[in-house]
Amino acid sequence: MTVSQTELLNSRTPRPVPLTRMGFGGAPLGNLYRKVTDEDAQAALHAAYGAGIRFFDTAPQYGLGRSEHRFGQAIARFGRDNIQLSTKIGRLLLDCEPHEITPEAFVDVPQKRIVFDYTYDGVMRSYEASRDRLGVTNADILLVHDVCVFSQGSQEMSDAKVRELFDAGGYKALVELRDAGEIAAIGAGVNEWQVCERLLGLGDFDGFLLAGRYTLLEQAALDSFLPLCKKRDVGIILGGPYNSGILATGAVPGAKYNYSDAPEEILDRVRKIEAVCKSHKTPLIAAALQFVLGHPSVKTVVPGAVNATEVKANVALLEHKIPPGLWSDLRGEGLIRPDAPLPQEAANAA
Repeated sequence: MTVSQTELLNSRTPRPVPLTRMGFGGAPLGNLYRKVTDEDAQAALHAAYGAGIRFFDTAPQYGLGRSEHRFGQAIARFGRDNIQLSTKIGRLLLDCEPHEITPEAFVDVPQKRIVFDYTYDGVMRSYEASRDRLGVTNADILLVHDVCVFSQGSQEMSDAKVRELFDAGGYKALVELRDAGEIAAIGAGVNEWQVCERLLGLGDFDGFLLAGRYTLLEQAALDSFLPLCKKRDVGIILGGPYNSGILATGAVPGAKYNYSDAPEEILDRVRKIEAVCKSHKTPLIAAALQFVLGHPSVKTVVPGAVNATEVKANVALLEHKIPPGLWSDLRGEGLIRPDAPLPQEAANAA
């Protein structure tokens, strides 16, 4: 059982990027919330490659470089030409004293501190450092990381970082790298679709990594952003298909929704979705993973994994046969929007 279907991130780019329908997200291998051994990290990457996954996404933030280092070890085995690779800019990793380390949500990290920098020099320095950690000469996709309100803490700070990107030359650096053929595509990796829509109004972006904002629980992106992506031929890399946990675990005590304990209204909605899934003998997590791929702009989904077992489970979920009646029942009960494209519609159009 392998992940074999590929699509293009953006057919407008001079060097289109083929993406497997499932990618590998690198945040967990940066020791997100808990330590992952090097052995488990490499086994997870090996299992992904063995299953046919060829798109790998990482970032300097993920473990203050640890994820990129681990990716680099695996890429040396796979061969750079055999995969598609994305990393991100916006955070520089600087040497520091022990009390200055800024691990954010990561544990057991190198002695580094993060400095946000979306300037021309910041983009170039970040990209050079990422290439060194990854042991590669180039990435395929370079993403502006975390200029959203969720990551910056306020609309004011988000606006300031977007202004810095355009006024201080960060966007210019990305375009130069793309025009020179150093990278094939540029975009942003964020937690909110609204800032993606704003970026599309300011520049020529090829795609976005959107974390958790188009899921079985959230489809507000259908109002304006996803139609704009379809019109502009902009591809979406969909991260966080489980809304940080609850669509994987179900409405259990302590279930996480958007990195916090799920409120009662979300728990209640998930219980209703679970009931429909159960009536069709379908795991909630399989429905959550496959639902996002129903939209034509969503080119790949990148669930996390910390070991080979989790990778194999993700691949099995992607291939799990879901009765079409499940989707129509979710629509009929008002649990997904009537205008949300469904996976079988995407399969029929393929």
